[in-house]
Amino acid sequence: MSGTRPGRQLLRQEVVEGIKRYILEERLRPGDPLPTEPALCEALGASRSSVREAVKILNALDIVEVRHGHGTYVGRLSLSALVESLTFRGLLSPDDDFQVMADLVDVRELFERGMADRIVSLLTPEQLDSLEGLVATMRATGAQEGNGFVEADRAFHALLVAPLGNQLIGQLSMAFWDVYAIVAPHLDGFTHADETATIAAHQNIVDAARAGDIAGFTKALGEHYAPVRRRIAEARARDAAAVD
Repeated sequence: MSGTRPGRQLLRQEVVEGIKRYILEERLRPGDPLPTEPALCEALGASRSSVREAVKILNALDIVEVRHGHGTYVGRLSLSALVESLTFRGLLSPDDDFQVMADLVDVRELFERGMADRIVSLLTPEQLDSLEGLVATMRATGAQEGNGFVEADRAFHALLVAPLGNQLIGQLSMAFWDVYAIVAPHLDGFTHADETATIAAHQNIVDAARAGDIAGFTKALGEHYAPVRRRIAEARARDAAAVD
């Protein structure tokens, strides 16, 4: 990688930007086909190797999708690259992963509290029943019994924001869990009392939503996230003390 010529890097980036401009100027939508490789080479004045490298970069970012044997299409434009970046950042440094997790907790609570009225108004009786079932799963499995507790918690929050129909919020909410899988081993101190309080907070969220109680809903969200923040702060303090 260190031997790559700067001029080659610049050309590749120019081709990346050229393909992105083409998608925007042609007003292509996810799933629409892109021109063939020779056509892109001609349109951008670039070599086939530069176009191939650019397509690889855009494919990794989910801006384009390469379907082998069929061609290249506009991608889903998801946040997969952001999620990968967050999880990789968490792997690089324990202090970084605590900060990433703390930031994501803030973002998740901001979304859920900020849109509490919409969430409460949009949740259907069937979705409320499903949320209730996930709380029952958390209660039945317990935090110490494999991954059932965490998986139910993850599914709960995915379903909670699903009625908003906002993919950005949904993907950012789930990014928390991808980072959580990395950080969790460092977060000691999840006691039986914490488990009981977490389950109760989830139940209160469902009860408030079913009653249309927005104030109760936001209060229950705060009760849910407060212990998570405490555990992150305690883990970070332990790490700092160990370094000193």
